Amino acid sequence: MGAGAPPLANLTRFGFLTLSNYSLIAVSAAIEACRMANYVARRDVYSWQVLTLDGAPAKASGGLALGPTVALAEATALDVVFVCGGIDVRHAVDRRTLEELRRLARRGVPLGALCTGSFALADAGLLDGYRCAIHWENLGAIREEFENVDFVDDLFVIDRDRFTCSGGSAPFDMMGAFIEAKLGRPVAERMSEQFVLDRLRGGAEPQHAPIRSKGLRHPALEQAGALMAKTIGAPLTVAAVAARVGLSPRQLERLFRHHTGLGPAEFSMALRLDHARELLRQSDLAVTAVGVASGFVSSAHFSAAYRRRFGHAPRTERGVGRLSPSPSVPLAESVP
Repeated sequence: MGAGAPPLANLTRFGFLTLSNYSLIAVSAAIEACRMANYVARRDVYSWQVLTLDGAPAKASGGLALGPTVALAEATALDVVFVCGGIDVRHAVDRRTLEELRRLARRGVPLGALCTGSFALADAGLLDGYRCAIHWENLGAIREEFENVDFVDDLFVIDRDRFTCSGGSAPFDMMGAFIEAKLGRPVAERMSEQFVLDRLRGGAEPQHAPIRSKGLRHPALEQAGALMAKTIGAPLTVAAVAARVGLSPRQLERLFRHHTGLGPAEFSMALRLDHARELLRQSDLAVTAVGVASGFVSSAHFSAAYRRRFGHAPRTERGVGRLSPSPSVPLAESVP
């Protein structure tokens, strides 16, 4: 942690500000880690409150709601307030939410975020100059929108008085870091064992990147795919990628064909178009800017390639799944 960071061992009272359509599993994972730590330690070390702005329970993305819920203004003293996001977080964050988060920051309350809750902190200007985690599916869009925030693909990030993590079960691992700092590694491990987990993951571990699920089972192909994903805005030639992974272009072509049914150029194009679709769905960037950010120098080329892959123009994606997970199109359906 950086200078001025509150010691993790001193943070025991947590508030979870649930936004509309928040991720229930993310919030539950964080709370359950604290509950089990109390059980293992045989004393009430941690406390928590589920919060909303008005005290009325917010519905999670699955239609359920946690309770009892307390109005943020009526919450008892808290060491950290976590903003809990999920589907369509952009529309769940209004002016009042931003004002309340800024008010908390002015009072010196450390702030955190679960899943897409990092968007709310970034939109309030409270993550400028910080490293930050968010669900991997939102990384591309949010990096383009908030250039002063260092969004990383880490599982969770503890940077001074900001505590952010990706979604799913990642909050469990982040709370494990809090528990270890206060109660020691043995207690944190026993807490994890109670949930039949083999280990607690560290914050610096990468999230499950989508590149790993696209048929790249060969080590050189995984390396090549990761390189393509990192250079989407300025695509490398096949020869350049091959040289970086220690293969000839012909060897790289053969491996890609064997494992994915696509050549490396086609695979790269599919990644770029998937990235473009995420930006279109999850950001307010102009369509032309999305094309540039996805490595296209010609708007016409971008539009034509997009139509070939998805069957419609880029503009059609506007308003669909904004800052929320969206099903991915298999690479085999990409550029013919």
